[in-house]
Amino acid sequence: MPTIGVAVAIPEPWARDLQHYRLSVGDVTATQIPTHITLIPPVEVGVEDLEAIEDHLRDAAGCVGPFEVHLRGTGSFRPVSPVVFVTLAEGISACEQLADAVRQGPLAIELAFPYHPHVTIAHHLPDDVLDLAFDDLAGFECVFEATAFHLYLHDDNEGWRPTREFRLVGTG
Repeated sequence: MPTIGVAVAIPEPWARDLQHYRLSVGDVTATQIPTHITLIPPVEVGVEDLEAIEDHLRDAAGCVGPFEVHLRGTGSFRPVSPVVFVTLAEGISACEQLADAVRQGPLAIELAFPYHPHVTIAHHLPDDVLDLAFDDLAGFECVFEATAFHLYLHDDNEGWRPTREFRLVGTG
């Protein structure tokens, strides 16, 4: 069964910069995870469901128009989860609307935690490294327009790879 995810990709040069930072603090999983804002976490689906999922995602792209994302500063899910992330200062509501539209129909899944859009920069690392990441990127900031989201497919050798892009065509 394939494992998929749905996310908004962070554009260059910030995607590369954040991925390099993640690697620099020892988060080796970053080599297989493009920098992103998750809409649907990893979920196993049937191969026979992929066409219906793509149709559904095309419809979901019609629910939200392009929107501005302003990433600024850091946050953490500790002590609940050992994650440090870059926060969204703008674009939270649009991400929530898009995630809600995506998590319907064939992707109506139960989330383990409430949805909170973010960009992971350190995950499952020792506390002192998580503290360092939190401090190092506290001043990080960028602004971009989110115009699409992607369907990602997990490959055991290559990691997460985008397989389809869905342009945001809603009226916002």
